[in-house]
Amino acid sequence: MANTSQARKRARQSVERNKHNSSLRSMLRTAIKRVNQSIESKDKSTSENILRKATSIIDRIADKGIIHKNKAARHKSRLATSVKNMLLS
Repeated sequence: MANTSQARKRARQSVERNKHNSSLRSMLRTAIKRVNQSIESKDKSTSENILRKATSIIDRIADKGIIHKNKAARHKSRLATSVKNMLLS
């Protein structure tokens, strides 16, 4: 348990920050799942639009430091490759 007022405040702030970061991480996972679902449905135009939105979300979350920039780049690359392969086949 926190003994000083500063430590109590940090504890309160970390709880709030954790809630906020968790919601952002959830938004990231949902965006990735939506792209994968659109790829499975084999709808080309929808997949491209959803990929564009997901890329924006991934970049925003990486800029805030919720995930590392390399992890964001890896997600975007894999999703783009999946959409591209779907379009070719």
